[in-house]
Amino acid sequence: MNADSGAAPPLSPPAETPLWRRLAGPAGVLAAVAGAFAYVGAVDPNQPGHYPVCPLYALTGLYCPGCGGLRGAHALAHGDLPGALHDNAAGVAAYVAFAVLWTVWAVRAAGGRPMRLTLGRIPLWLAGAALLLFTVVRNLPFGGSIRP
Repeated sequence: MNADSGAAPPLSPPAETPLWRRLAGPAGVLAAVAGAFAYVGAVDPNQPGHYPVCPLYALTGLYCPGCGGLRGAHALAHGDLPGALHDNAAGVAAYVAFAVLWTVWAVRAAGGRPMRLTLGRIPLWLAGAALLLFTVVRNLPFGGSIRP
């Protein structure tokens, strides 16, 4: 009896994932975000009736950290950075952070490396504190310049 008759063939190294497949995730997310920005750019949130009102603002008259976010996205979609910063500076900072993280993700995916994002407690607490401070200041009398 031949010794090779019951043996499994030698394992070959795994084939490399094609580039289009590695970039499918980042491309899908980019398409979804671009579609959302295109919609907000086309449907003006400054005109009443297109979007729901912020529930916190409707109930209390206070601005949450997201108030003005759609108007800021609309302004940014039209190339109006000062208007976007006035409507919601925290939103613009979040858009920039998203763009940086997406770029890192796409570059790492193209190179076949996984995206690893590990934040410790301190950066998360600092981000939360910054949002809280932003929210408090925009609701105080002297915070009118950062109100939507």
